[in-house]
Amino acid sequence: MRILCVDCFSGISGDMFVGALTDLGVAPSVFEWELTKIALEDHHLHFERQQRKGIAGVKFGVHAGAVHVHSQHEHHEDHDHQHEHDHGGHHHHGDHDHGHYEHADSPDKPSSKHTVDELELVPDAHRTYRDIVQLIEESDLSDFTKKHSLGVFRRLAVAEAKIHGCSIDDVRFHEVGALDSIVDIVLACVGIESLDVAEIHFSQMVDGQGSIHCAHGEYPIPSPATIEILAGLPITQIAVPFELITPTGAALVAEFQSSVGTFPAIRPTKTGYGLGSRDLPERANVLRAILADKIFSSGPERLVEVQATIDDMTPELLGAAIDKIREAGAAEAFFSPVQMKKSRPGILLTTLCRPDQLGEVQEMILRHTSTFGVRYREVDRLALERTFVSVTTPYGSLAIKLGMLGGEVIQVAPEFEDCRKAAEKAGVPIKTVYDAALQGYYQTVHGSPVAVHAAKGA
Repeated sequence: MRILCVDCFSGISGDMFVGALTDLGVAPSVFEWELTKIALEDHHLHFERQQRKGIAGVKFGVHAGAVHVHSQHEHHEDHDHQHEHDHGGHHHHGDHDHGHYEHADSPDKPSSKHTVDELELVPDAHRTYRDIVQLIEESDLSDFTKKHSLGVFRRLAVAEAKIHGCSIDDVRFHEVGALDSIVDIVLACVGIESLDVAEIHFSQMVDGQGSIHCAHGEYPIPSPATIEILAGLPITQIAVPFELITPTGAALVAEFQSSVGTFPAIRPTKTGYGLGSRDLPERANVLRAILADKIFSSGPERLVEVQATIDDMTPELLGAAIDKIREAGAAEAFFSPVQMKKSRPGILLTTLCRPDQLGEVQEMILRHTSTFGVRYREVDRLALERTFVSVTTPYGSLAIKLGMLGGEVIQVAPEFEDCRKAAEKAGVPIKTVYDAALQGYYQTVHGSPVAVHAAKGA
């Protein structure tokens, strides 16, 4: 299984995330093309290789207006200046968005804290949450990018609405609603979709200490918005007098995380670095992103089994509910017929999840089914170590999942979605493609065709 691990040892911001995805191989041209699908004001993107504490990576930024040409020396000098911030470890214009929201009806206007050069680059854009939703929904971006861009902005709006005591529709985005932060959020979603990863795991969140000066006064680090967005997730502080986790970075973590804390067992395949602007003392101001294959241990793993009984929902609603539960990260989710009180036939919903996912899975069950409660217990599960290989068939390259015990392959299963797409394209039954994938695998392993019936596995 191809996954992405994001190491936030120096915090995380939107521009650092986009820079790391670029360093992993998402081409700048892909980002530029996708931005033509949304109605934004004139802008140009900067992707520049720099170093922080000896680590080379990509410094990403977006500037308003038409492209202007610098000499190499001028570009380095201006680029660093334009992204500097009075209290941010890796500010990128508006990514330090704490304290820069207000109720849409408020007469207060935050005083600017940008230099003259920065004001020339950052448009004075004041958008409400409703404006941003409309902008994204009316774009030609993919369904994936629309869904998750809206999800990130909703997390920001919900946090600020709670802090300032207003409706989320009336939250006014000042800097985060400006061009650069919309670009950061949209491109983060574009890059994740381009990498085609099944899961995203984040390290423990690390922020600085002290306070930050915002439009409404001094706020502690982590900012109120960051704390709200990361509720329920592990966060720690280090002795660095700057904000390291921006609310936008926090919202990306909350939107995409499969886990936050310790990475699962992996086989790394490629590493990329997104750079912040400031040189931090004794710490590389970089965000590390690792593409990897997830290793499924063949030893026991501790999971939580969550169950609920239901006797008053239609099959359509049950199907929609189990989709939500799986989206919450459940390793397994299924229905079983049971007999309930008064001899009524009913359904037993059973899910398995990691202990850190228990709260979210329980919430999905309670919100999306008619049950009045759930029961849960810890269980041990023994799973084969799994890895993927590709085989060449008359229907194209297809993925094969291998199940291994003690290094020995004991289960072989073609990926169903690969087979389904190939079958639709070729106009043949899925079973034909499935058998061709198995035949291709065994021919590769043994050097000669073998009977596919010998390759049963799941």
